[in-house]
Amino acid sequence: MYKLLKEENGVRRGEFHTNRGVVQTPAFMNVATAGAIKGAVSAEDLKEIGCQVMLSNTYHLHVRPGDEVVRDCGGLHKFTTWNGPILTDSGGFQVFSLASLRKIEEEGVTFASHVDGRRIFMGPEESMTIQSNLGSTIAMAFDECVENPAQYSYSKASCERTTRWLKRCKTKMAELNSLETTINREQMLFGINQGCTYNDLRINHMKEIADLNLDGYAIGGLAVGESAEVMYDVIEHVTPYMPQDKIRYLMGVGTPLNILNAVERGVDLFDCVMPSRNARHGHLFTSEGIININNKKYEYDMTPIDPNCGCPVCQRYSKAYIRHLLKSTEMLSQRLLVLHNLWFYNNLMTEIRNALDAGRFAQYKREKEEILGKRI
Repeated sequence: MYKLLKEENGVRRGEFHTNRGVVQTPAFMNVATAGAIKGAVSAEDLKEIGCQVMLSNTYHLHVRPGDEVVRDCGGLHKFTTWNGPILTDSGGFQVFSLASLRKIEEEGVTFASHVDGRRIFMGPEESMTIQSNLGSTIAMAFDECVENPAQYSYSKASCERTTRWLKRCKTKMAELNSLETTINREQMLFGINQGCTYNDLRINHMKEIADLNLDGYAIGGLAVGESAEVMYDVIEHVTPYMPQDKIRYLMGVGTPLNILNAVERGVDLFDCVMPSRNARHGHLFTSEGIININNKKYEYDMTPIDPNCGCPVCQRYSKAYIRHLLKSTEMLSQRLLVLHNLWFYNNLMTEIRNALDAGRFAQYKREKEEILGKRI
């Protein structure tokens, strides 16, 4: 259940209540694709850096180790030892972006696994069953992800198929949640808005799926090559048609600037692999801008990554040492770099919520805009 606490010119401050705890929103979900954050970051670490929700992926866990293995081990919460809310992506995006030789039909998609090439079929019922086996707090509906740019006619047909698939997801989840053997019988379902960059398709699709009274709604199919301005325009057109009393999730976004701009347009929830992926290559977010720890100027720099940062890495380690670890390909470098960037993102969301609580989000956004995208 989503509870809207206050609004500031369309910017939402809320709480999302789940059977695994309350999520303060706006919030950023930390991406543990296969049940772990790349960079040797544990569930215990996530608590320390302020993570509220962990996101894992249906496709990857189905392929390896297998969702039935996870089910038999007690579900994702027991398997990973993370006891907070978990959202599982439906696998739709990965089916369309990773799988080769895929064939889309009304029933679902047949494709080859990117791991061993074996043929797999996934449709709405299969996705819901896999996510039920995983026992996540929130399951995402199985949808068709269309590349931008796409032809209008195909985008329209895809939206219609996604709506039909969503209805099948809802029916299947109700069936699974009624079974005594289901790990999480209170599993929630989020629908996904599609329509590429065609605002009329986006609006019509959002109206249709809003009528299904789901637990939350996501905007999918963005941050896949279109400009930030186009993405913001789509969000502005869609959010007025999203239910006020349901949480709003922008999938796969993004940079700190993207998040600020999407929060301004009424979005509550975010996820992105970018902070952890960039960290592993030495690209770090700081209160003064973005740095590349690989730069030679940091070779003798005994100051922390960010003197204003409260993360466990900045409390103890220097730029010089972390740069040395990265250059030496020491595993510890990956862990420290990822911890810093994820702490930065989670702290950014805390600052956004605090600014909203104080009625000064617009001022906060103005103060941060020039800094967050600046490269040092």
